[in-house]
Amino acid sequence: MNAVSLKIERSRAFVTVFLKEVKENLRDRRTIVSAFLTGPLLGPIMLVMLLNITLNREFNKAEQPLPVPVIGANYAPNLIAALKAGGIVPTAAIGNPEVAVRKQDADVVMRISPDFATSWRRGEPVQVEVIYDSSQRDANTAVERVSQLVESYARQQGAMRLVARGLAPSTAWPVTAARRDQATAQARAALMFSILPYFFVLTVFMGGMYLAIDLTAGERERQSLEPLFANPVSRWKILAGKLAAICVFSIASLLISLVAFGVVGRFIPTEKLGMELDLGLHFSGHVLLLMLPLIVLLAALQSMVAAFAKSYREAQTYVSLLMFVPVLPSILLSTMPIKAQGWMYAVPLLGQHLGIMQLLRGDGIDMQQLGLCLAGSLAAAVLGVLATVHLYQSERLAISS
Repeated sequence: MNAVSLKIERSRAFVTVFLKEVKENLRDRRTIVSAFLTGPLLGPIMLVMLLNITLNREFNKAEQPLPVPVIGANYAPNLIAALKAGGIVPTAAIGNPEVAVRKQDADVVMRISPDFATSWRRGEPVQVEVIYDSSQRDANTAVERVSQLVESYARQQGAMRLVARGLAPSTAWPVTAARRDQATAQARAALMFSILPYFFVLTVFMGGMYLAIDLTAGERERQSLEPLFANPVSRWKILAGKLAAICVFSIASLLISLVAFGVVGRFIPTEKLGMELDLGLHFSGHVLLLMLPLIVLLAALQSMVAAFAKSYREAQTYVSLLMFVPVLPSILLSTMPIKAQGWMYAVPLLGQHLGIMQLLRGDGIDMQQLGLCLAGSLAAAVLGVLATVHLYQSERLAISS
């Protein structure tokens, strides 16, 4: 480190520090794994795998024959026949259906009352119990499928009763609600993939985290900051070189993540759900542009927080706590859905979240929104860098104990 520090010249301080930090950390396995593998690659692959497994399982439940225990099936043979036509396979009755669904021995159980036939002949309303446990998320598809078939059978029989009495079936439904869904295929996909904005921010954070820790707390612990600061070079040039190295790793991590999502996103069966997911070049380019000032801001914050630590391990704790900051906009918008206002785009993290969601919905982002997002995040980045520069002026920064 002493030999390297002596080579630093005033005119080339920034470039020298930048190249040194990049080369050294390219040889660090922990930094490479975190910046280029764990976040940007593992995340998209796991997300797509989980979605594919979940969706294919739900599709199978919706299309394949569904075994359902039926209690009292002999009391309503016509209803059972209608259920069979809809893909329901009635199975033997079970003794305690309530316990069975709670223990997940069955997703759903039907119970038909013994007085079903008597009430039916009298024209009285009859009830079929659909027993399930709503806390078992895996049972929702089966419950909806059985409920819809029973309701469809009820509407059909009700219409036949009205016709037998010389009345039009529409007599029972004088008013109907005609739904006009204005959501596009891309907008519906955006609802499912609303985690992507947070994921991109987290990828940027993880891409530069270990580098930021090593270039501040790590060098402080190794006592290599003091000889570096002893050079006749402005501290801000040294910091600029370190921040540039952190930003390069963060940008590379984000680019890998965008490419990974663009590739694996094609394997998500969104068309079966009536959705459309476009993660191509247009989307990736705009996300990269939106994230650029945020990358500088996060690099400055990570360096500043890590600088307060006297050891690498201590810095890991501090910076890990900082990781909770990017999740705030996602939590805010998921718990309190609000209409986006113009000023919100100027708020760092929130503006990026809103912009990426608009890109996912296919609405695009106009120049005013883009300008506010970039200007707000850039202003915050400048303040973060200035605060870190001020911290770098302190002589205590080079002292490890």
